[in-house]
Amino acid sequence: MLIVMLSGCGIIGQQKYQSASLVDYLYPDKNAPLIEPSIPTLKVPTRVGIAFVPGNRHNGLTEQSKNQILKQVSEHFSEYKFVDRIEEIPSAYIRPGGGFENLDQLRRLFGIDLIALVSYDQHQFTDEGFASLTYWTIVGAYVVPGEKNSTHTLMDTVVYDINSRSLLFRAPGVSQVKSSSTLVNLSEQQRLDSGEGFDIASKDMILSLDKELSEFRERIKQQPEDVKVEYRSGYSGGGSMDLGWIALLLIIGVAGIRAKRSQ
Repeated sequence: MLIVMLSGCGIIGQQKYQSASLVDYLYPDKNAPLIEPSIPTLKVPTRVGIAFVPGNRHNGLTEQSKNQILKQVSEHFSEYKFVDRIEEIPSAYIRPGGGFENLDQLRRLFGIDLIALVSYDQHQFTDEGFASLTYWTIVGAYVVPGEKNSTHTLMDTVVYDINSRSLLFRAPGVSQVKSSSTLVNLSEQQRLDSGEGFDIASKDMILSLDKELSEFRERIKQQPEDVKVEYRSGYSGGGSMDLGWIALLLIIGVAGIRAKRSQ
């Protein structure tokens, strides 16, 4: 009986894949020349939009899940005083392959300066075979093979200055979820694993965003010529920025004055 069980237990692999590609959204025409970014201008306090790029037709990430992730990111960064406001942009406003033309429309429509674009890739693997013998249950003459599931998720946020087409920084988040199930509840288990994978990866991505934002601030302190700073009309400081950004603006301002004098 054991020989029969093992002989019917060849390794069978299944794969599920879903993605939302940033490259496909920003550069739909692969033959078009690459857009050359210019020096970005940081308007303070800044207005930020955040949105998911369109996914493929096998997309399993629901609109509700997307909104929850965007809300988590927005709540996390709303505490920063250099941010005027954060707009969570619904997927209906994001055209597949819309590129920077679509971003220009969003800039005018929502009154934003920067855009944080969230993309993702998720692979789900299912192996049925010798390794899953541990999960077999014998009930009378019936054998129920178990499934060994693995879900790998990558979420990535890139922050662009829309007007200059300049990439300011990016932050990835990753996760790996392992589980097991019977053939009967395989689809349900994969759905749960998918949701858990996105949840863990999004939390990791938020931590990365915090880290990358700090490094971005340090980077433009060291290279102030790479970013211009403008105050919004009527802005006088008034405690709406943290001390780090005030120091940053002073450094950039002094550097600009010295550059003009040297000319």
